[in-house]
Amino acid sequence: MEHHLETNLTWQEFEKVGMYVGTILKANDFPEARKTAYQLTIDFGNEIGIKKSSAQITKLYSVEDLLGKQIIAVVNFPKKQIGNFMSECLVLGSVKDNDIVLLTTDFKVANGLRIG
Repeated sequence: MEHHLETNLTWQEFEKVGMYVGTILKANDFPEARKTAYQLTIDFGNEIGIKKSSAQITKLYSVEDLLGKQIIAVVNFPKKQIGNFMSECLVLGSVKDNDIVLLTTDFKVANGLRIG
């Protein structure tokens, strides 16, 4: 993964990134994916609604670990077709040696709360 620390964003550019809190409602195995992944269904509250995502987080998380977990995701990227699945948001996490640790909240907050 490349690091772009030398690229400075303006505040206006940062504000365009729609990062929101959502709660994982469903997590299913995604055997059709090229890399091991889960299909997630995430509730982002009334304004944004329910979105789906594919996430390569199977090394550190089981389906049971994910249910009810609040995560942070970018919801304003274009949808992406992954096999027979349409991913509608990008779940965020830190990456080290292909292990992904999800960005989460310390405390329970409202779904759809904006990050930034």
